[in-house]
Amino acid sequence: MTLKQLNIYPLLKKYNIKPKKSLGQNFLVETAGLNKVLDAAKLTPSDEVLEIGAGLGSLTYLLAQCASQVKAVEIDRAMLAPLREALAEFNNVLIVEGDILQIKPDELMSQQDYIVVANIPYYISSAIIRHLMEAQRRPKRVVLTVQKEVAERVLARDGKMSLLSLSVQIFGEVSMAGVIPAGSFLPAPEVDSAVLKVELYPEPLVPFEIQPVFFKLAHAGFGQKRKTLRNSLAAGLALTGADAENFLLDTGIDPKRRAETLSILDWKKLTEAWLARSA
Repeated sequence: MTLKQLNIYPLLKKYNIKPKKSLGQNFLVETAGLNKVLDAAKLTPSDEVLEIGAGLGSLTYLLAQCASQVKAVEIDRAMLAPLREALAEFNNVLIVEGDILQIKPDELMSQQDYIVVANIPYYISSAIIRHLMEAQRRPKRVVLTVQKEVAERVLARDGKMSLLSLSVQIFGEVSMAGVIPAGSFLPAPEVDSAVLKVELYPEPLVPFEIQPVFFKLAHAGFGQKRKTLRNSLAAGLALTGADAENFLLDTGIDPKRRAETLSILDWKKLTEAWLARSA
């Protein structure tokens, strides 16, 4: 079906809206870019959508035409009046003011396996995914619009892992669903963006109960990423170099390796070994 698109320019003028750098506000307005996000979301008429960072509603307007319900979360109070005006014709959209990290998805979403669509600053992407996965009602798919270089970091494997890629890949299978040129946004950012799709696993690769230790070790390992694991873990975990080396050797990991060369399975083995050591 042919979808109607929202014209945000009268709203910008009427409400004298100026995007806020502090909130990472770059509104996606170009049709091709919006369609790439929609295609990645793979919506059906029965789907419930959680949109994070609704902004002026360009994407919300399209989501409302494709899904059964849209819960649109927006942290910026100045956006709420124009957002309500933009979406007034729809009775399947609920606009929620607030910070998604302070909102319980269980209280907001009415069904399991909903779909999340978000245009947010990259530095809270992994925190949001973790927040959603720890809820009783969890999404089946998360579609994020992030800087292209950030998407590439999330996708990294084979010796190029980062704390960010580790933080997302334990929760789902990630792929890049398209590139969106900087000129597709208002205002245009300095770099191109990408549509990052995460198909979430029914359960994370690392069980919830050991994730605090998993991330403690990962933070230590990546805290001084130019150093060997022996040195970075010693510094991050307040160990002697000899203790860190013996811990790694006992786990079957070469102390001379660097954090980015470890797989998720390696970090899981380290976590289990650290828990056994602590016990």
